[in-house]
Amino acid sequence: MFFRLTGLAALGLGAAVFVIAATAGDPPAPASKAALGELLFHDTNLSANRTQSCATCHDPGFAFADPRGMASPGDNGVSLGDRNAPTAMYAALSPAFHRTEDGKWKGGQFLDGRAATLADQAGGPPLNPIEMGMPDKPAVVARLRENPVYQTAFPQLFGAAVWEDADTAYAAMTQAIAAFEETKIFAPFDSKYDRFLRGEAELTREEELGRLLFFSEQFTNCNLCHQIGRSQMDPRETFTDYLFHNIGVPENTALRAQNGVAPGTVDHGLLANPQVDDATERGKFRTPTLRNVAVTGPYMHNGVFEDLRTVILFYNRYNSLSPARQINPETGALFGLPQVPDTLAAKELTHGPALDDERIDALLAFLRTLTDARYEHLLPGD
Repeated sequence: MFFRLTGLAALGLGAAVFVIAATAGDPPAPASKAALGELLFHDTNLSANRTQSCATCHDPGFAFADPRGMASPGDNGVSLGDRNAPTAMYAALSPAFHRTEDGKWKGGQFLDGRAATLADQAGGPPLNPIEMGMPDKPAVVARLRENPVYQTAFPQLFGAAVWEDADTAYAAMTQAIAAFEETKIFAPFDSKYDRFLRGEAELTREEELGRLLFFSEQFTNCNLCHQIGRSQMDPRETFTDYLFHNIGVPENTALRAQNGVAPGTVDHGLLANPQVDDATERGKFRTPTLRNVAVTGPYMHNGVFEDLRTVILFYNRYNSLSPARQINPETGALFGLPQVPDTLAAKELTHGPALDDERIDALLAFLRTLTDARYEHLLPGD
């Protein structure tokens, strides 16, 4: 009998592969919290039916997003999430959830920021009944202790007393997963855009036009929410302000139907965060990173749009008087109305002129350059 635990080396990313023979004495333990976190990230035994891990909904082969649809199925084979699983790439660069000096909520994890830190986020899915479905922390810790690698690694990395308390062991698990997500695997900064900044690649004429449009507040509103660095040439740009906005995303009726939720039910977004009680925050969601956006659809917090070009057209509708620009090309019908119109970011959404097809295509071409090298083969048409 043997236990085989494989990490990202199987995917060519160079992380350790662990093969543990039960009869070969004490199993080798990962030498760092990040290496332990890699094992935990891929461990399906931490879900109720032993079918789901972090990597199930944040697939390393698909930029740590979920390619299976607008929301992720749960470990029980029946439940379905009510939000689209965002990419876990570059998530470690989000600041802890806090209020800025001018009173705006910023940072955190999950689309409503309810997990203040990366470790807090890692502790959520195992106990979520529609995700990994474990009943409580002691049950998760019991699963951890079934594994001889963890039996050795946890005391070595977190101290001999780590198993004495379920809360302590559970926190250690979340810290290890967070340490893994803080590695370069999740934030390589090696897209064509990054190579362009380093002088290692040239943008096409269309991509360069898209870049200029993206960073120009005169012609688009993109960087009002999708730029954190002060310079357009910031080599660590994550393409999000980490703030919360209501951009008027229409209801995803298909997802509602699959979940058996009544039409018109509103996702309260930031207001669903237990730390937030101001009704003016209703319907706002944290700005996502645009890194790898071309390969991590479907889009918006509810997965309502399949195609990235549709997303650009959705934004453009706010600045266009053309009836044709009000049509969702994926449905042939009008774009749906905002679910929470009273908190709509109207000033930001209506900033700039309407875009013609040439400029829309240029923006799309630029967004494709934000795809990390490992995932360029996933680009549509490639």
